[in-house]
Amino acid sequence: MPKIAKELSATEVRRLTGTGFHAVGGVSGLHLTVSNTGARSWILRTKVGSLRRDIGLGGFPDVTLAMAREIARETKAKIKAGIDPIAERKENRSRLLAQQIKEITFEQAATKVIAKKQAEAKNPKHAQQWENTLKTYAFPTLGKMAVKDVEISHVIKVLEPQWHTKTETMTRVRQRIEAVIAWATVNGHRSGDNPARWKGNLDAVLPAPAKVAKTQNHAALPYSRAAEFMEILRKRDGMAAKALEFAILTAARSGEIRGASWDEIDLSAKVWTIPASRMKAKREHRVPLSHAAVTMLEALPRIDDSSLVFPAPRGGQMSDATLAAVIKRINADMPEDQQYTDPKQDNRAITQHGFRSTFRDWAGECTAYPGEAIEQALAHTIRNAAEAAYRRGDMLDKRQRLMADWADYLGNAAPKIGTVTPIRKEA
Repeated sequence: MPKIAKELSATEVRRLTGTGFHAVGGVSGLHLTVSNTGARSWILRTKVGSLRRDIGLGGFPDVTLAMAREIARETKAKIKAGIDPIAERKENRSRLLAQQIKEITFEQAATKVIAKKQAEAKNPKHAQQWENTLKTYAFPTLGKMAVKDVEISHVIKVLEPQWHTKTETMTRVRQRIEAVIAWATVNGHRSGDNPARWKGNLDAVLPAPAKVAKTQNHAALPYSRAAEFMEILRKRDGMAAKALEFAILTAARSGEIRGASWDEIDLSAKVWTIPASRMKAKREHRVPLSHAAVTMLEALPRIDDSSLVFPAPRGGQMSDATLAAVIKRINADMPEDQQYTDPKQDNRAITQHGFRSTFRDWAGECTAYPGEAIEQALAHTIRNAAEAAYRRGDMLDKRQRLMADWADYLGNAAPKIGTVTPIRKEA
């Protein structure tokens, strides 16, 4: 018959300091164990099935004697009912860890998606836009929420306040929230429908973006004032002014201009070949260079440690804002009623990109060049799949003449008010 331990009092238990196991009585097998460092904890020494087990019940004095006896009785009751307390504890701990892993916040999920976008993005600016828009618009409402708890009402709370005033931006925010929640679903952090889905979901609550936002194109200068603007621009010093001049002469996009390198340009052949990696359509694009463009390039300084045609003052690529600043400074020097604005867009100040529209309007209204050549000059993607399949060439010869005529047009500024141009000399 097993020896029955004396039932110690709480005071007697506090006096137990010797290293090893001390039976405290009250429940068979209940011991206070004292380690070499003096730390004390409760152990229930008992048999579970056919195995001898030492089951920890917590540390002393956080777990008092009375608490230890109660836990020991409950543990023995479980064993009697056929439950292994140690196996049960491991299972509960595993379940808790799994739940903790599953329950991540929306911000934590977004961080994972942003990192994925950064790894995939050819343009780092795109991934940065993801981070900026989510941080600005989504995180204040959703950031600290468990991603599994995000519902349609929360998404609407993010989008609705600025849906009418910043429609394009909020449309992107919606798409990005949808992507974050889709990632969370696939990775087991939530289940069910995606509350940021548009079709058959948010479209029943929010008006369609196309119905709300009136598309606003880049403000463009009427072609009748293009030569006048070019004359003023050519009087300005600085690499940014030269970059803007080259952009206008070639009708190229800002990024194509700012990233242009000397190894892309063949001055003798008068052709600038932009690689596919730098083109919006991801296809190589040849730009015929007019005499004016070549002359301008030949006059530019070459920077020894840079291959860029238009490097920033401190090296590297200049920003898009640099070109915009040139236009802003030109307008600042002019009377308000003579500034370069777009009359079709409430006289908004013109943009560098808007000069592509200026070129398009001039070419369509003032020349007989075919529309295909003009679209090729702008490096526009052919939307008609059948036409795209049959078009093999890039009409370089026709575009060479087109860009030469454009440069001539830009070089012939209208006479200033108050001047007289003689028609013929007196005899």
